[in-house]
Amino acid sequence: MQDRRRLVVAINPSASFGRGRDAGALVVGSLRAAGHEVTGLLRPSLAELDTAVRQELAGRRPDALVVVGGDGMVHFGARHVAGTDRALGIVPSGTGNDLARGLGLPLGDPDAAVRVLLEALRAPARRVDAIRATPAGGDPVWVVGAISAGFDALVTERANRMRRPRGASRYTIALVRELAALRPMRYRIELDGVARDESGVLLAVANNGWIGGGMHIAPDARVDDGELDVLLVTPVGRLRFLALFPRVFSGRHTTLPMVRLERARRGLLESDVPIAAYGDGERLGPLPIEFEVVHGALRVLAPGGESGF
Repeated sequence: MQDRRRLVVAINPSASFGRGRDAGALVVGSLRAAGHEVTGLLRPSLAELDTAVRQELAGRRPDALVVVGGDGMVHFGARHVAGTDRALGIVPSGTGNDLARGLGLPLGDPDAAVRVLLEALRAPARRVDAIRATPAGGDPVWVVGAISAGFDALVTERANRMRRPRGASRYTIALVRELAALRPMRYRIELDGVARDESGVLLAVANNGWIGGGMHIAPDARVDDGELDVLLVTPVGRLRFLALFPRVFSGRHTTLPMVRLERARRGLLESDVPIAAYGDGERLGPLPIEFEVVHGALRVLAPGGESGF
C-alpha cells in the first residue's frame, strides 16, 4: 500500500489497571489490518519497555512510535522521539489523558482513538512544542504537558509513596493530607532572564492547557504557539484554596486575585524548601530546574497537521 508505515506500538499494561492491554491489542490488530508493519511491545515494567523501544527504534528505524496509556506514556514516548523526525501516535487509555485532551484526541473510547490514529497516518503529522527541562544535577528531559512545582507536585509525590488505595481515590486522599499541611513556599522565579522572589502555594509551567486529570489550569495555553504559560497561586488559606479547585476544572480561576498567569519561553525555578518537580505527572527531580520551550520539537499523529509525514 502507498501509505504503508513501519510502526512500533508501546503498551503500558498498568494503564487504567490493566485495560491498557486490551487497548494495546486493539491498536496492534487495527494497524496491521490497515496494512501497516507493526511491532507490538508489552513488557512487565516501564524500564523493560524502555529498553525494548530503544532497541526497536535503533534497529528497525520505524516511521512512528505509538503509545497506549495515559500522560505517563506520552511522556515516555516523547523522551524517545522528540527532537527527531519520528512521529508520536497516542491512544489514550490512562486515568488522566490531559495531553490527549489538549491535542483533541478521543477520550475514553479506544475504538474512536484508533480511527483517528489511522486517519492521521494518512495525513501530515502535526508539529507541537515541547519543554526541555533540566533538573539540578540531571540531564535534560522532554516534557510535553506541564511542569509542576507546587501543591500539585506535593500531592503527586505523596500519592506515589502510597501503596493503597489504587486509582484516583489515592490522589484524593493525598490531596486532603497535603491540604492539611498547606503552607506557602518561597520561590525564586526567573522568566526570560528576569528574576524575582515570590511566595506561592501552586506553581506550574504549562505547554498544554490541562493537568491533573482535567484541570484547565492554563486556558490560553497552546501546544504549538512557541510559548509557555506560567501559573502562580499566591498565598491563600486552606478553605479558599480548596474553593479554587472547582473553578480550575472549568478554567474560570484566572480572574481570581490570587492567580497570576504570564508567558515565557525559558526560565528557572528554585525553592526555599525541598520539593521535587514533576513533568507530565512523572518525577523529574528536586528544584532548581531550568526549562525552555522548543518550538515544533515533537511530531504527533493528531488532527491539525501542516507538514509532511
